[in-house]
Amino acid sequence: MPGSPSSSWALYRARLSAIFRKSDTSVLIAFWLFGLINNVLYVIILSAAQDLVGSDVPKGVVLLADVLPSFFTKLIAPYFIHRVPYAVRILCFVAGSSAGMLLIALTPPDRSVGIKMAGVVVASLTSGGAAPAPRGLVGAGLYVALTDWFAFSVRNSLLASAFLPVIMLVSFFVILPRGPLREGTARKDYQTLPEQDLEQDDVDELPADNAASGLLAPGPAVAATAFSGTKDNATAKFNANLRRAKSLFFPYMLPLLLVYVAEYSINQGVAPTLLFPLERSPFSEFRAFYPFYGFLYQLGVFISRSSIAFIRIPHLYLPSILQVVNLVILTLHALFFFIPSVYIVFLVIFWEGLLGGAVYVNTFAEIMENVPSAEREFSLGATSVSDSAGICLAGFVGMSIEPWLCNYQVNQGRDWCKRIKVG
Repeated sequence: MPGSPSSSWALYRARLSAIFRKSDTSVLIAFWLFGLINNVLYVIILSAAQDLVGSDVPKGVVLLADVLPSFFTKLIAPYFIHRVPYAVRILCFVAGSSAGMLLIALTPPDRSVGIKMAGVVVASLTSGGAAPAPRGLVGAGLYVALTDWFAFSVRNSLLASAFLPVIMLVSFFVILPRGPLREGTARKDYQTLPEQDLEQDDVDELPADNAASGLLAPGPAVAATAFSGTKDNATAKFNANLRRAKSLFFPYMLPLLLVYVAEYSINQGVAPTLLFPLERSPFSEFRAFYPFYGFLYQLGVFISRSSIAFIRIPHLYLPSILQVVNLVILTLHALFFFIPSVYIVFLVIFWEGLLGGAVYVNTFAEIMENVPSAEREFSLGATSVSDSAGICLAGFVGMSIEPWLCNYQVNQGRDWCKRIKVG
């Protein structure tokens, strides 16, 4: 597929950065809120996975239902969504996200898990076409706070989150300036954004020694591109991009793929079985372990992704291999229960998040420093597919490994993983 699979929101934000030569606070706030709310729902669903399906259904099912539709939307949306007015898009995104969350929340615990997964799919489809998102620390922390600290029921916590997309309406119709919106809708089709049209500090204009600050900037790493011309020209572009993708695989795509497979296999496959006796933990019920592990993971990711301006890791395979080691260690503990304290597991999960975030942000920093500017847009877009592919692979791994680990624990007299009820 020629070009980058970025959504049209990436193009719109890049156009805004070209139009607003000076930093516009309202634009930054609006897009930050777009991404924040869009990602919050994704992370809340993953944090609630155990409460949604209980102990009898692998959490990898929830992961796949939460990721695959969004991934599919991101792949196809750039080819048609630019023909839909922005106001219509945002209304559809908000309606779909809220409807999906309401379907999840209002389905009684004793009803089919399939109905809840349908809600997850609806929310995922709309989130895939919405906005590029910051990391999900807020989503994980919010779910833990509501269910554990404030003692909300799972149902009420999910109902509350169903109204979060309303913030996106406020961001679009109240905060976002209307001038750039009218300029964007006046265009009939996408056009590649030449580098000279982007503002000085946009990501495509970054010098090699300033990649770190570019990754912390509010603008996207990739601008969306539309493709026109003859079929022969499109075929030539496809073949050229395929060759470029092959050259990216070993230095960038493979380490990113490895780290995502390992960390999401931990999160959705192994973490549900990392349980301790309640009297040896800070929790009062076994369901509390899983969302708190998710919060620690997201905290680690948030810290490491925010540290790129201070710490660079050019050797991407080292943290990727360390992440695989984490997977092995935690899997062995789930089998043989040799880690003496749950607080050590907390540290390992936090370390897992640090490694995952470090590989992600340093991968794109390396591309921005080492790939020529003419190749950079495609390289960033193509490499970004690795994280989605890794998550999908981890979903299938988790579906296999979690039941095996849980059954093994039950056979060893540790039936804690079977004491978790659907919320």
